[in-house]
This record gives sequence, C-alpha cells and structure tokens, in this order.
Amino acid sequence: MSSSSSPSSSQTGAADQGRSGGGGDTRGRRRRGLHRRHPRHPLLEMGETSSSSTAAAAASSSAAASSSRRRSSASSSTAAAAVVSYEGVWPEPFVEAVCVQVALDESASLGRLAAAPAMAVLFQVCSTWRTISRSELLWQTLTRRIWRRTRLLHETWRDEYIYRHLTARNFRVRDYTHSTLHFIDGAVPIAGNNGVGAENHLICLRIALSDIHLAAGFSDGSVRLFDLHSHHHLHTFRPFLRDRLGLFSRAVCGIILNHTRLTFASLDGDIHVSQLNNGPGLGPGSTRRAHSGDVVNDGVLVDFTGCERFWVGLYAGVPGRAIHIWDAQSETPSFIGGNLTDPEAVMGWHMLTEWMPESVGRVRVIGHELAIACTGSRVLVFDLRHQGLVVSEESHGGLLVGLLDTSHDVFIMGDARGVGSTRRLGTMEVVCSFSLRGAAANGLARGLTGCMNSGYVLISASGGIVRAWEMERGEYLYSFRERIGEVSALAANDRHVAGSSSGDIRIHLWDFGA
Repeated sequence: MSSSSSPSSSQTGAADQGRSGGGGDTRGRRRRGLHRRHPRHPLLEMGETSSSSTAAAAASSSAAASSSRRRSSASSSTAAAAVVSYEGVWPEPFVEAVCVQVALDESASLGRLAAAPAMAVLFQVCSTWRTISRSELLWQTLTRRIWRRTRLLHETWRDEYIYRHLTARNFRVRDYTHSTLHFIDGAVPIAGNNGVGAENHLICLRIALSDIHLAAGFSDGSVRLFDLHSHHHLHTFRPFLRDRLGLFSRAVCGIILNHTRLTFASLDGDIHVSQLNNGPGLGPGSTRRAHSGDVVNDGVLVDFTGCERFWVGLYAGVPGRAIHIWDAQSETPSFIGGNLTDPEAVMGWHMLTEWMPESVGRVRVIGHELAIACTGSRVLVFDLRHQGLVVSEESHGGLLVGLLDTSHDVFIMGDARGVGSTRRLGTMEVVCSFSLRGAAANGLARGLTGCMNSGYVLISASGGIVRAWEMERGEYLYSFRERIGEVSALAANDRHVAGSSSGDIRIHLWDFGA
C-alpha cells in the first residue's frame, strides 16, 4: 500500500509549545536565531575569543551545574603544575596526548562535564598550550572518546564538543523546552472480534529518534515521521495489508531509524523498509515489504530492533524460535533459535488480540556486534556475528521488562523490588544501583517504562511523571514538569526525550539542545 501524508500537518505538527520554566512559544525565537536559553551564558559571551577562553567558560558552566565539579579543578591544577615545572618545549603531538589523557581521566573519575574544566586549566599554561587548544584533531578525538560522537553536525569539532558539553549540562539541570506533536488522524475505526466497528484512538507503541527525525509507530501498523527542527509531520508510512490474525496483529513492535532508511516491524512478523533519501524506485514515503511474517511457525514478534548491519527480532509463542537475526544489507535471516520466551508463549499469543501495557520481552542492539534481550525472568547477551552465541546470562525473578534499554556499552534493568541498576554489557558488571520507589505508583515498582541516553536514565511510571537519574552514579536529579498519562512509548537520545500515552493523540517532546 502506498504511504500518505497530510498537507495540514505543518499546521498541527507542534502545538502546545513552551519553555520548561513557563509558557510561551519558543520556536519563533529559534527561527530568528534567539534560541539560546542562557541569556548571559559565559560560553556564548566569549564566542569570539580564543579557544582557551572558551574552554574556561565551558568550565565555569560545568562548575555551576554541580558542586562535585570543583574537585576537578584541584586535580587539574596539580597536572598543570607538573607541566609548568618542566622548562623545555614539548612537541605538539605530545601536548595533545597529555590533554586527551587528562580529559579522559577527569571524565572517568568525576563525569564527562568535568573534562572541560581540566582542559581549561591546561590551556592557560603557556602560548604553546593555547595553540594546541585550537587543534581540530584534539577536539575530534575528545568528542569521539568522551561524547561518543563520530558524525560532525557543526562547523568544527571544537563547536561540536562545546555543543555536546552544554546539552549534557542542560540535561543535568533540567533546562529544556517542551512541545507536542499531534497525530494527523486522531482516531480510526477498528473492528472488534464480533465484527462490529468501534472508534478507538490510535495508540503510539514505539518511538525512535535520530539527529533530525522522530518516527512513531502505532497500533494500526502505520509509522509517522516528524522533523525535529520544524516539528512538522513529514510522511505516514503504511504497511502492505493482508489478512488480520487479531485486533493488534498489525501493531508496530519496533522501529530502526537512521539518516537514510526507516525499517519497522509489526506483531504478525512483517518487516517493511522505506527510504528517506528518495532512493532508486522509491519516492518520499513509499514502503516495501522486506520480510513476510509467519505467525504459525515463528510465533508473535513482540519486539524488533537493529543497526546498520543487523536486524533482531524477539518472538514468543513457538518453542525454540525466540531470537531471529537478519543481515540488514541482504535482508536475509542468519539465525533462528533460542528458548528465552518459551515460558511467555501464551502471553505472546494474547498480544495479537489484547492491548497489553506491560511487555512480554525486549531486545536491544549495542554497537554492531552484541544484543541484549530479557523477559520477566531472564536476561541474556548474545553475539550477532556468531549465530546468536550467548555471551552472558542471568536468571532473576520479577524483572521489569519495560525498563531495559542501552546506550553504548551500558544497559539499564530493574526488578519488582524497586531496585534499578546500570550495568556493563557482556560482563553484566554493576555500574551503579538506585531506588525506583519514588518512580513507582503506590510504592510498587510495576508498570515502569524506561529509556536512556549516554549520560542519563529516564523512567516514567503509571502516574505519567518522567524522572531523571545520572547514569554512572545513580544520583536522582529531578522530575519533568509535564505529566503525560499512562506511558505507552518512551525514547531518548543525547538531545531529545519523547514520550506518549495510551489515552492521548500527542507525542510529548522535550528538547535539551544548547
């Protein structure tokens, strides 16, 4: 079936916009170039000065964010004193290596926001060190090692680093703008089991974010694509229709979004692909079916994810076929097997006919090599390159499936006792633990939905309040001011957080961009 888009989407794409501290439309100010939320931010005031002054300004902004950052100044001063005591002239590559090492050490011991103060001290040593502060290679290395970014979105790597620093600071101090994205068609008729049509709101079940797009998957099998800059609805991608096996058999169960391609799957196992860059034979919004699902032999596709190299599906309903891996380039399966979801087989079949707010299982891909999957009783890490080889596995009682999410080599999990933790992928080493009691309704840690980016954990409970924790130390930071109802989808990247509820026809979008 061809896809559709609405010409009125630009008028309804971003309503109810306001800054976190109060009301008012901030999008107009952004278009006029007055989008900075720090009127007299030190970094912006010194934008025309040397790199050393800029780094020092970034340092002052970090120090204001947390009192713990003051300790980094002392350790950095010690490093600088050691440098000053040496009267010779060090080669520039050696100086760059020292700067990188000091920044990495501060980041590892005190957090990523502590790297800028450490570098600011070093850049004030002498003119040679100030010259190094303008090295693009230095800033590219630091951006890659500290912020895990390899794609340049700004004019220089120095600008990229500063932007990532300020955006992470905004996450820490709750400095954001809030807006809502409205669905184009708020309600559609869905036939019940008795054949009688009933008017039901679309339920947003999955959200995926890239640097420029937001994709939302719905209970009718459609995926809507929004532009994150303008907040306009761009296209609606619809699956090819076939016989329904249940009321929710077409519901979207996973989305893979990058800059050129959108891949989405439904509970009946169908996988569709749409090009975002108008590839050969595909216009804007057109869709093709890459894989036809076989519910009878494979079961229900309860979750779907992937990367540029692999697609991964988690199935429930048929023993011994829990995990499916495809080569994303050839779109052919490379592995089928596993018994992770065998105890949840009945729940999997019920997902075709009933709306189930709590997930049967989740699967996430980290990098291009490993994936992690969990149910309410087991969690396992497996190798995508070697036929789903299990790397590590743990059995737990009462795991909260809705909390599982990953960022780089770290993942989050939690249990019904109200304990959450971030862990290292592969070894499952605990990075930190934190209490979920404050996020749970009536003190019970059930019905929680979570996501994470490279620095923070976001969790929403049945009350619709999104709360934020620091990822590496488990420090509780704050709760978002806006309530969104019973959460059906929640996602985050290093700039945005997006969420929707089962009783709403809007997607809430929080923008922490500097």
